[in-house]
Amino acid sequence: MEPIEFISSSEEETIAFGKKLVDQLRPGDIICLVGDLGTGKTTLVKGIAQALKVKEAKVHSPTFTLMNVYEGKVPLYHFDLYRLEDEKSIRSIEYDEYLYGNGISVIEWADRLGKAMPLAYIKVDLAHRKDGGRNIRLSLIGKRK
Repeated sequence: MEPIEFISSSEEETIAFGKKLVDQLRPGDIICLVGDLGTGKTTLVKGIAQALKVKEAKVHSPTFTLMNVYEGKVPLYHFDLYRLEDEKSIRSIEYDEYLYGNGISVIEWADRLGKAMPLAYIKVDLAHRKDGGRNIRLSLIGKRK
């Protein structure tokens, strides 16, 4: 799969991109989000959650808990590794039972996984633009099951 690039000019467009992404997802998929603070990682997760019929009020960044589980059409496992100090912290919550389970996993700050990074995942790079928008680049890493 060739990388897909998208320019988002608003929060609404980022949410819409997340909704469209769900059309390509299936249980067991892992989405790894990479980008600076404020690039729209959580906003993208909100779009994914909306498409999966998760109640909108439930979706927020799990910065202090490492992970939230949202019930929808399929379970959505939302990880936020911003405060992750080391790989042992993520292993302590037995994250792989979620990553390789029956839901869709989305990992904010996935670059902090180090050696714990999955072998196959959908990578989404988000970056600020000078005009206030966001560059979003989606690529497939490894071989998808």
